Amino acid sequence: MSFNYLYLPIGVPTFHLESAGKEFDKSVALLKSVDDAIIVPNEMLLSLDKLHEFIDDKHPDFVVVQNITFANGAYMTEILRTLDCPVLLWTLKEPVIDGGRLRLNSLTGAFSAGNILNNFGRPFEYVFGSPEEEEVKTKVAATLRAARLKAALNHLNILQIGQTPQGFDFGKSIEEEMSTFGAKLLSVELEKFFDLAKSYTDAEADEYLKDAKKRIVGLENIKAENVRDFAKLYKAYEEYVKQNNIGALSSRCWPDCFTNFGTPVCAVLAILNDLNVPSSCEADTYGALSMFMGQFLTNRPTFFGDPVSMDAAENTVTFWHCGTAACSLAREDTGARAGVHCNRKIGPTLEFGCKAEPRVTIFRVGKNAEGKFRLFLATGEALDKPQQFLGTSIVVKTDGCAKALVEKAVKNGWEPHFVVAMGDVASEMRALANMLKIEVQEF
Repeated sequence: MSFNYLYLPIGVPTFHLESAGKEFDKSVALLKSVDDAIIVPNEMLLSLDKLHEFIDDKHPDFVVVQNITFANGAYMTEILRTLDCPVLLWTLKEPVIDGGRLRLNSLTGAFSAGNILNNFGRPFEYVFGSPEEEEVKTKVAATLRAARLKAALNHLNILQIGQTPQGFDFGKSIEEEMSTFGAKLLSVELEKFFDLAKSYTDAEADEYLKDAKKRIVGLENIKAENVRDFAKLYKAYEEYVKQNNIGALSSRCWPDCFTNFGTPVCAVLAILNDLNVPSSCEADTYGALSMFMGQFLTNRPTFFGDPVSMDAAENTVTFWHCGTAACSLAREDTGARAGVHCNRKIGPTLEFGCKAEPRVTIFRVGKNAEGKFRLFLATGEALDKPQQFLGTSIVVKTDGCAKALVEKAVKNGWEPHFVVAMGDVASEMRALANMLKIEVQEF
């Protein structure tokens, strides 16, 4: 996926250009160190003509607009009329305060730009500070990662396999709604994959079985017929994903996998998660979308599951599911063990507790009572805990009050599936939500 962004150092030539030039050089160095997909002008854009000349033939995914000196609202108006992409507005500190000349007057320019952005109805991110400040670099980097994620969503094919089970409609998506995120929604019935799996010979599924045995401990303890059918289902899913350029998927599972096929899809989804194809069960397409966001930002699989337990004394929430977590998330002392479904007693599923992680982010894309999208957001630490229940589990000590998180989330009507991303990506998720004009609820 191609991605590029512009640095627009706007201003007028009537301020202290030596000071402005130093800030220009330092700003370029910072931006290049954060993300080298930058397109930089050869000089500061100190007139509307220079600005127009630089941006007229560009089609960026993101722009950093910096008041290198004061610039009136006409500059931002020109930018918004020409470019349609997310904006980070950057104000520079005055380099010297000595009772003498105002060197840059960047802050007044930022007020002019912010006024125009609001009048245009364009959300934007904002940072105040000098290029040397770590806080500025952190903000710029997080916003750029969010912009990259937004661009990736515009190229995402997300597959919805089958319908949500009765009472699980919260995960169902339609193409018009998915367009909010820029993604393309594809839909296929689950029976198609059953038919594909049944059409394969044992020999055709051998390479998939060998791969699974490298990832999953104890497959030999599961009924051989189920293991063979799992390998065929793995082949059906993986080949369809490759042939159709699928970036994430949600899959119906119960009861059909047990009643119509005889083998669960849990372990297939677990492996797909390790193959960088975020995959949710129970046909929760917004869960799969959330998983894609988390995996994109961390370059690691996410955990998808239900909040099933809260310990007020320990300040923890346990997330669990039947056995679809990525094998790579398993604790080192157990590995990703094979088991049978906790209710149906048919395998293979995955059985393990997740390894510890110093920083995690809990989130999901959901909807409020009016059907408008919103984002759940909380942070914490994944503790060193063994498997909590049959299936896969992760125990998160939340930064905020765990009891209050559960109470508020239930009262506010949040869906019962959440994503745990391995890393702190809260800043990126806030920025993305702002770019998409989606409400954020923090816990």
